[in-house]
Amino acid sequence: MVYHGSSADNGEIWLMSNVPVDADQLERRIEALTLEHRDLDDVIHRLHELPTADRLQMQRLKKRKLIIKDVIEKLRAQLIPDLDA
Repeated sequence: MVYHGSSADNGEIWLMSNVPVDADQLERRIEALTLEHRDLDDVIHRLHELPTADRLQMQRLKKRKLIIKDVIEKLRAQLIPDLDA
């Protein structure tokens, strides 16, 4: 199984599918998600410094960041060849 899907902007990051995806596509998606993960980290740090920061918004951003990290790890696992062959 391979992951594919829409942008993380709308809450849907990747869906499981049997649609084949090549390594280049996976690497590009990993790069995009890594960039988004870093951006979220920056936003969270800036919000944390504000005395009037919305705690609920920060929790949502942190949760999203963790989800993206999990997806990145799953995508990286897809790049590792099976040793069963």
